[in-house]
Amino acid sequence: MRRSRSAAVAPSTFDIRDLLSESLAGLLQRPARSALTAMGTVLGVGTFVAILGLTSTTSSQIDARFSVLTATEVNVEDVASDRNPYAGLAFPKDADRRIEALNGVKDAGVYWTVRLDEANSVRSSPASKEGERSTVVAASPGVLRAADPTMAQGRTFDAFHEEHAEQVAVIGAGLASRMGITTLETHPAIFIGDTPFTVIGIVADVERKANLLLSVVVPRSTGLALWGEPTDEPAKMLISTQIGAARQIAHEAPTALRPDHPEYLRSIPPPDPKTLRADVTSDLSQLFLLMAAVCLAIGAVGIANTTLVAVLERTGEIGLRRALGARGRHITLQFLAESAALGSWGGLFGTSLGTLTVLLVAVLRDWTPVIHPGTVAAAPLIGLCTGLLAGLYPALRASRVQPAEALRR
Repeated sequence: MRRSRSAAVAPSTFDIRDLLSESLAGLLQRPARSALTAMGTVLGVGTFVAILGLTSTTSSQIDARFSVLTATEVNVEDVASDRNPYAGLAFPKDADRRIEALNGVKDAGVYWTVRLDEANSVRSSPASKEGERSTVVAASPGVLRAADPTMAQGRTFDAFHEEHAEQVAVIGAGLASRMGITTLETHPAIFIGDTPFTVIGIVADVERKANLLLSVVVPRSTGLALWGEPTDEPAKMLISTQIGAARQIAHEAPTALRPDHPEYLRSIPPPDPKTLRADVTSDLSQLFLLMAAVCLAIGAVGIANTTLVAVLERTGEIGLRRALGARGRHITLQFLAESAALGSWGGLFGTSLGTLTVLLVAVLRDWTPVIHPGTVAAAPLIGLCTGLLAGLYPALRASRVQPAEALRR
């Protein structure tokens, strides 16, 4: 008698327990290879977490820097020549004192770039044939205070030098090195044209107006006495304020300086720090996310390559399992589970590695570490998805292996 359909061979099954055990066995057959394969995802996810964390951390530092520097700086420009060609210098002689009397002002000073010809270049001695192509800035003492310099040697000039039009100068460390000035104990001098200036200070760094590091800064009164009022570029005023006072000072400065003609002066308030830092952090985030995506792609290629090699090496095993009744989807699920496990392990270890990197950098730089909880939660899932996508093609290829052909190899 013929067997009934109910007596036919039952189709093979592949439950969750079998799937996990077979996948685990496949990974543990070559533990070193599995670890190295997962390393690609570890690095990719770790880079992803570290980059996002460092971006958030540095953004907070940018916020602080903008608050302290950008949001506390006001610039005032002389526009008197646009209003009245015969007005002359719009800033009064006591401009520093008038602005520093305003509530919220820390330091203020007037400055301009002196126009020099070839004969008046900066030299280390009057006999030198070639001079330095450095700009000369005439500035009141308040400018250097507002710039917040770090002195390598010496000091900046003060009200005494300004009042008596002393021929003294403050120069940057780079210019001092080029001119062979290594110490101020010998009272070295530089020459602007044939006029000697005693160097009383060498500046190593400034918080504001970095161009002062490349300039020779002389007292404002000295500049007026030797070269007259500014011609090519208008005079300007640099004002440093307390936090939160900059915009109010920018509004009051023209009237405080020239109550008779406030229109002769144009005050420039600091830019909105929220807009500025939003632009900077957006640019940083886009750049770093691109780098993280590249790292994840490299990790995915590593998993795909290793899984494909594993399929080729285990062709005999796959053929035997197919001959014993395993279906194509069972083979697909097994290899997908192995690649997903590699991606998940890489995601977990990568998240830990990235978080530790952010903490280490923050501790070394004395910063406050900032990591969004969503980043830590999403990173292992990204590793899982990376593993699944990377193992999809090798798994499909493994499912198409024919049992007879595989067993002949």
